[in-house]
Formats: sequence, C-alpha cells, structure tokens
Amino acid sequence: MKFDLEKLNKVFDNRIRVGIMSGLMVDESLSFKDLKEYLDLTDGNLASHLKNLEDSNYITVTKGFVGRKTNTTYSATEEGKYAFKQHLAYLENIIKTLK
Repeated sequence: MKFDLEKLNKVFDNRIRVGIMSGLMVDESLSFKDLKEYLDLTDGNLASHLKNLEDSNYITVTKGFVGRKTNTTYSATEEGKYAFKQHLAYLENIIKTLK
C-alpha cells in the first residue's frame, strides 16, 4: 500500500510545532512562558517555531501586560485548528491501514 505523504502538512513535520499546536488545541491560549516550560525549549528555539506557525496563519499572537511585565499569549486560529486536525486524521488513517 502506498501513501501520499504530500497530504501531510509540512508545517507539522517538526515535533516542536506539533507540541505547540497540541497545547493550543487543549488550552484556548498559552503564554510564551508556559509554552517554553511545557516544551522545555530555549527562547530562540520556541520563538522561531512560533513565527513559523504565525506566518502560516495557524496561530495568533496577543501582546499585553500583567502588572508591569509584558505577557505574550498565543492561540490557534480556526485555520490552524482545521489544518492540525486534518494532519492528525491523515496520520491516523495511515496507522489504521497498516494494522
């Protein structure tokens, strides 16, 4: 059996972006600090993957303040949620077919 791997979304080829989207599918929004802690990443590494998801219109960024400290939060867009669900559904289909 052959699988059309082109149906897999290239944005989600990276485990870090899968981790970010997984978190945002569970929680409506997460802060940079929370994502960094959950995924055990450096600031730069996390920022580059968030930028990739933002450029793909899969997440939105909200900047604000908590007291005097800046607070950046991220949320999955409807487009991002749909793309991630489609990606996971195709992976599930591959696994079911191989069983």
